[in-house]
Amino acid sequence: MRASAAATHARLGGPGQWLLTLPADYIAGTQVLLRSVLAGAEPVILDEHADLTSAVAQLKQPPRYTSLVPTQLARLLQREPDAEALAMFDAVLVGGGAIEDDLRRSAQRRGVPVVATYGMSETCGGCVYDGVALDGVEVEIADSGRIRVAGPVLFDGYHGRADLTATVLQDGWFQTSDLGRIDGEGRLEVLGRVDDVVVSGGVNVPTGAVAARLREHRAVTAAEVVGAPDAEWGQVVVAVLSATGLDLEQVRDFVSATHPRAWAPRRLVLVDEVPLLPNGKPDRGALERLARRSAPPR
Repeated sequence: MRASAAATHARLGGPGQWLLTLPADYIAGTQVLLRSVLAGAEPVILDEHADLTSAVAQLKQPPRYTSLVPTQLARLLQREPDAEALAMFDAVLVGGGAIEDDLRRSAQRRGVPVVATYGMSETCGGCVYDGVALDGVEVEIADSGRIRVAGPVLFDGYHGRADLTATVLQDGWFQTSDLGRIDGEGRLEVLGRVDDVVVSGGVNVPTGAVAARLREHRAVTAAEVVGAPDAEWGQVVVAVLSATGLDLEQVRDFVSATHPRAWAPRRLVLVDEVPLLPNGKPDRGALERLARRSAPPR
């Protein structure tokens, strides 16, 4: 944890004062508190203030930092006062999920200094910033396509589960459950989770890629894609959307315009809001329950 916090401050330009916007019992929130302790700067707690603007006004010790998940960033950018408050930070870390290009461009247009982070509890939070590993961290892609991480930010193991620890920690490397590749500039590109693949009719469908495509539709506010059991196909791709004026065929055609037709969702669930966990990440359990209850098209 100390190594992670020190590497973060080194990458961002030095210790500063942090705004806590995430639950403190999740790794990203815990790290905000630890970085604050190591920096000797009292953190500001968003929940203790009326809004983001008033919370940011309490940050007295530059540089100013915060950490968000993509859903939080998207919602804050919808209100101009919040967007202006975010632009006052020296760095806004965004992790816990992929940040879509459109969202990042929207933030940049408003002067918000977004830093896309990749990491997990086992790496003590983000260990790759904007595709580049933090100092002391090594990243490689295994033959299986999985991302592997090494360095002082790794956890020691799962409590009481030596067997599970041995499967993911080998020779100083942590094998993640994420697929990735290294681009031509040497930056890590995360392609999705190993288990975020739905096998439908013998075709492997990467749900992350389908969801990312759906978020590009102007009528879609939020989108997630999961699988549901099906007697004919084994599994079917189900789109859970917060959207207006869309039906299943329109969704299928939109996905098929850039991806194979076999990737197109076969079921559609429309919701007012996509279910989220307290840390702002999609609630996979709730999404899968919605998908299982979705009726096949007639």
